[in-house]
Parts: sequence; C-alpha cells; structure tokens
Amino acid sequence: MIAVLGADSPIGLTVIRELGERGLSVLAQGKTGHALGRYSRHVKHFLATSAPIAAWLPQLVAEHGVTAVLAYSEHHLLQLAALKDDLGACPVLAPDADKLALVLDKQQTFDAAARVGISVPASWSPSLGEDFAARAAALAYPVAIKWPDPNGVVAALAAQGIDLEKVEYAKSAAELLAILARYDKVGLWPLVQTWCPGQGLGQMLHMHAGRATLRFQHRRLREWPPSGGVSSFCESVPLDRHAAQMALSEALLREIGWQGPAMVEYRHDPATGTYWLMEINGRFWGSIPLAYHAGAHFAWETYRCRMLGERDVTAPRLKSRRARYVIPDSKHIVAILRDSSLPLGRRLRAAVAFVTDFADPRVRYYVWSWRDPKPFFGDMMGIVRRALRRGS
Repeated sequence: MIAVLGADSPIGLTVIRELGERGLSVLAQGKTGHALGRYSRHVKHFLATSAPIAAWLPQLVAEHGVTAVLAYSEHHLLQLAALKDDLGACPVLAPDADKLALVLDKQQTFDAAARVGISVPASWSPSLGEDFAARAAALAYPVAIKWPDPNGVVAALAAQGIDLEKVEYAKSAAELLAILARYDKVGLWPLVQTWCPGQGLGQMLHMHAGRATLRFQHRRLREWPPSGGVSSFCESVPLDRHAAQMALSEALLREIGWQGPAMVEYRHDPATGTYWLMEINGRFWGSIPLAYHAGAHFAWETYRCRMLGERDVTAPRLKSRRARYVIPDSKHIVAILRDSSLPLGRRLRAAVAFVTDFADPRVRYYVWSWRDPKPFFGDMMGIVRRALRRGS
C-alpha cells in the first residue's frame, strides 16, 4: 500500500494512475471528500483531511501497512521533510529539507545555475534602506515580480491581510514602485527580474545517484492566466531537440545534489537561441499529465528507483502528445476574446485553434481518461456544486 498525499488536483490524480496501473494499492488523501483523485478506480482507501500531516500520517501508516509515501505540493513536502524519522520503516519519497529549501529559494537556484553555465535573468532583491526609486529607474522594462521563497513569506503576508501573488508584471518604474509599496508594512519585498522573451520550455528529469534516469520536455502553448500561470495546453518536445540544454539541466540538478523528480523551467527565445532559467520545480509539476500520456511516468520512476533498486532500464519510447486542462484553457480563450487591446484577427485565430484542438488526435486531457472515467464525472459534479453555492 502506497500513500499519495494530495488527491485534489490532476497532479495527484496522475500519480495515482501511474502507480495503480502497475498494480500498486493506493491510499489517497485529499482536503475534502470530493477530491478529484478519490474517484479513481485505483484508490483502495481514501482519507479526507486538511489537518497537519503529523497529526494523522503516522497512525495511517501503522493502520494500513503503508510501505511508502508520495506527495507533490510544497506544503506537504515541507511537512514530510520534518516527519521522515517518525514513520518507522516507511520511506518518504520526497526531497530532504535542505535540498527543498534550496530550489524554493530562487536566488540560490540562480547562483547554482550560474556555476554550471546556465543563463539567468538580471535580478534585484529589494531590501530595507535602499533607494527603491533610483533602482527602479535604472531597470529595463518590463519586469516580473515574484517571491524567491513563497512558502517563507505567506504567513507574514497573511498577517497583514495581503494575498500571495505568484507573479506580477510591471511595464514602468511607476508600476513597479506601486507593487513594491504594497509590501512596505511587511518589511519584505519580492524579487524583481528582467522580463525574458520567448516560449516556456520545461525540461523534466528524474535524478537518482547523480544521474538522470528519465527525461522529458514540453513547451507551453497556452497558460491561465494568459500573462503567466499554469499550463492549460502544452505539447511534448522530442528529446533530440534542446539536447545541450537538457545536459545543462542535468548538470544543474547534479550540482545541487538533487534526488527524485524535478522540472527545470526556461524561457527559450528561438530568435537568439537563448535559454533563461525561470525556476526549478522540485516536485511533480502541473503539466505531469502530458508526460504521463506521452509515456514518461515520473511517479513510477520515483517508486522504481527508491523501492525496487532498479537503476538501468530501457528508456521509454515517448509518444508525440498534447495535453489540455479544459477549464483553465476555456478561461484562457475567454480572456483572449475579451482583450480589446489584441488585434481582432489574432483573437479569431485563437478561437478557431481552441475549437479545432479538440479534434487533434494527439490531444489528451488532464482529467478525462477512458480507462479511468469517474474522476471526470466527479469533477463535473464539483463544478455544479460550486455554481449552486454561488447562486444561493
């Protein structure tokens, strides 16, 4: 019995499917009784709780004879890193606390990237006592504003009634200063990065004993929100492309001593051939359903290397696939159609592509699966429930 924490999203659902399809019994945990993954045919036991995992996981491991624990959210991974010694002989298939802290800190990530020859955006970390106006005036615009370690500031922001923004953009010094001023009462400010042109390229690797045992890569086609967010439509990229950069991604993960799955995320500018590092996702990532449908099974690879001791296997034959997260993708096209600043022709082409993509034989879906259909219908019921609550 393997425990999968976080059955609430397509990420957790994909992990459940990968392991269940190989005959493993899965115990899943979700925040509520309507978690997406609980409807999967591969789930033998389900627990609904949002309590800290130290309050229930040790007992769960003992009661059900859990032989391994997997998770993907940074919230769970940070808790698991502190709990590894409290689960007896049950291994936690998650990164150690120091490695996780390193990849969550973007400045440390950029420092490691520079050591192996990877380009990083010009960055500024505002600090108390600096002349923000002078620094802002000297920057090239637009810039992206993001927290180097979001988990480390969420409590301080919440205490001041400030929502955590994953990423924001400023087109001028005035816009940047207005964003930074929001955090003055906290005394902490996010990282400011020069905007990098190009397309989103994600290189996914599973690292074990200092080398990559599985590789996959994709490019983003659409995001929600369109300004930058989760990948709502993406496609696989053959491994014979960007091969030199893949070697650098592996070198970067080796440099930091990473074990397990990670996505090294870039902005790639085809016009110049430049790859700008954005971040390392040291966990199962949002577009993992695409990797699953293409034949790159990272959850299984994590289990295989850690639990079965198998290191040398034939690389999977990857399929050319596209994957779609339908609800965010629908929000994307609505936002594009409503954006009057875009040329009408571009908006119409986007609408046509959105519709015709449903007929593309390469397209698979984050939630829907003929082999495991119940999560889709459970998700639809959840949408209806939420709509009824909003209308009442």
